[in-house]
Amino acid sequence: MNKTDTLNRKFLFLQGPHGPFQYQFAKRLEAHGVSVHKICFNAGDRFFWRNRATRSNYTETSDEWPDYLRQLLQQGYTDLVIYGDNRPVHIIAIEQAKSLGLTLHYLEEGYLRPYWVTYERDGVNGNSCLVNTSVKDMRSDMKNAIVEQMAAPATWGDMRQHILLGAIYHWHIMFRNSDFPKYVPHRGNSVRSEFRLHFMKLLNRIPHAIQRKIGTRRLIASGVTYHLGVLQLSHDASIRRYSNYIGMDDFMRDCVENFAKYAPKHHHLVFKAHPLEDERKPLAQVAQDLGKEFNVAERIHYIRGGKLARILDFASSVVTINSTAAQQALWRGLPLLALGESVYNKPEFTSNQELGAFFANPKKPDLAAYRDYRQYLLATSQVPGGFYAWANRRRLLLQIVDLVLNSQSTYKILKETSAAPVQQSVLGKV
Repeated sequence: MNKTDTLNRKFLFLQGPHGPFQYQFAKRLEAHGVSVHKICFNAGDRFFWRNRATRSNYTETSDEWPDYLRQLLQQGYTDLVIYGDNRPVHIIAIEQAKSLGLTLHYLEEGYLRPYWVTYERDGVNGNSCLVNTSVKDMRSDMKNAIVEQMAAPATWGDMRQHILLGAIYHWHIMFRNSDFPKYVPHRGNSVRSEFRLHFMKLLNRIPHAIQRKIGTRRLIASGVTYHLGVLQLSHDASIRRYSNYIGMDDFMRDCVENFAKYAPKHHHLVFKAHPLEDERKPLAQVAQDLGKEFNVAERIHYIRGGKLARILDFASSVVTINSTAAQQALWRGLPLLALGESVYNKPEFTSNQELGAFFANPKKPDLAAYRDYRQYLLATSQVPGGFYAWANRRRLLLQIVDLVLNSQSTYKILKETSAAPVQQSVLGKV
């Protein structure tokens, strides 16, 4: 593996996923002789980074962040590690890091979620190089590669831990944040509101699971033909930056209106909520109200969170904005319409129909093209594992350090060497 001199590398960590992953990752880097440092923006960041000697608190306002960061990055840093690329502090950091020639490492939830994590060097989601890479070019880069085509797992394995770690994170912000008086959450909600939403989500897990199970069984037992609307989190950057929608209620209205006008009268429309939906807007009530408004109330359904696989198994088509969960639909060969910008929105396997025409007669994807695309992702940006459950973190940590320390991105490795196909085939089996 072609690595740069680790003894001369200095990594700066900004905000990461909730929980201990980022700190454990940094410790693995330190074992390779790399210098690491973490900027904590709140008490939750600080709680999960256990080494006081390698962390600093940022306690000033957002207006002072650019000057603070500029002075910090000029202290010999060579690499910047961030989670996503759309938080305000990250956007500024990316611009400055690029101007100073630092290597950027973007971590994100997996494009082939569940079970994978995304690692890129140029950006993620709408900023990923995948957006402008054609299936033809992917096939060219993969012509000599041998990558096992792994099935999409039905379970993520991280959800309970994700919710629990999120609650712990926000508890510390709520009750131990006195050292960070100027902290403002990147989602815009108050700290108190964020904590309440996470805490209520935790308390309602059992009753919501019962409702979900009953609703799913009834839907499938009814034998109706249904289109599936895959919902996302309204505050997600993928919605705010890479679509024309302002939130899920806006998307749901568009879907119900077109469904009522153009779908066959015996078809139904099912909205499946994101597993982490925190009910900051009552989407179940939104679905009910829209059904009444457009006179299709008996044909509109709402399923709270949970696993997507079983509902997909009986769906006739899927519509979403740009949810990564849509790739589970493509794996099954279901017609898919993506209404926002996404890494998988390719003409070979996502529909170019208007929403009404899609509900009337959805076009099926080119399944061979999608599988080639998926194989390309497995050989490049997708790393098996997860951020939250211990077993998934361990699986991820076994591989991510080598990828980060390599002097080349995973895309360049695939294009220029013959090692990546063999390596990624092994990664898929860890």
